[in-house]
Amino acid sequence: MAGLLAAAVTASLAAGCTMSDGPRDDGRGKTRPPSSSLANGASVLAVKIDNARAARPHTGLSAADVVYVEQVEGGLSRLMAVYASKLPKAVGPVRSARESDLELLRQFNRPTLAFSGAQGRLLPLIDKAPLQAVPPGKAADAYFRSKHRPSPHNLYLRPQRLMASAPGMDALTTGFRFGAAPAGGRATTSQTVRYELAQYTFTWSGSRNRWLVAMDGKAAETTDGKRIAVGTVVVQYVKVRKSTFHDSLGKNTPYTETVGSGKARVLRDGRAYDVNWKRPKATDGTTFTTKDGKRVNFKHGQVWVVFANAS
Repeated sequence: MAGLLAAAVTASLAAGCTMSDGPRDDGRGKTRPPSSSLANGASVLAVKIDNARAARPHTGLSAADVVYVEQVEGGLSRLMAVYASKLPKAVGPVRSARESDLELLRQFNRPTLAFSGAQGRLLPLIDKAPLQAVPPGKAADAYFRSKHRPSPHNLYLRPQRLMASAPGMDALTTGFRFGAAPAGGRATTSQTVRYELAQYTFTWSGSRNRWLVAMDGKAAETTDGKRIAVGTVVVQYVKVRKSTFHDSLGKNTPYTETVGSGKARVLRDGRAYDVNWKRPKATDGTTFTTKDGKRVNFKHGQVWVVFANAS
């Protein structure tokens, strides 16, 4: 199945396929009509990615420098993939934005946010935020729909139609620091994070020197059949409260607070480190420190940050 979908996505790119049914969102709101052209600033590309079971396997996820995991309505989850060092040919499936995204993205300098749409009352806040918002209504030729998946799990992005080239690692102003592993920690083979209706498990592979990702009890792969394996996993314990927004079924949208401080668990090199995190204001990145105040280095490679409820 993954191989067939990969071939279909590749064929769509080669054919210059656009959306067959016009710009639209995922049913929770409407997209904005085309307006101003994009500014080609040297900042990251952030893509909201569907993570319902029908949306898997994902495309282009392994090329991201950082993947954030957020809780959404009904106990489900959604991903935000951040690209700085390279741009894949395609990313997706793309889904809608949430209020929490605006605070999370303030750490970057006017990032480009690709998303399928948003709840109607949220759109004005996105328009006012210091970012380049590019739903399909503003950049229709950058998106296409696959005929091999049902809507809304079939919308894909061509990143290189939003920016000519990757901005480079200097644009990744997350506050993360990479280098040698800290002292201490404890040997760990597996870590699981559970939401009400979603589950993530990270299992250490000594042969690959990476953490293997599983979602809802199944090994996570990309559409090219490759297992998703990451260098560093951060389980960041945050406050998750109710927002003022709801989905089309009336379910409240969780708001994940990423400004503040708290506890976290960093997984790297087969070890777990219980640390502190701090992000004083939205324009700051997040720092992670040991109990004695020393900065924690991450392993070079992709980083996954899973936001877990601290309560």
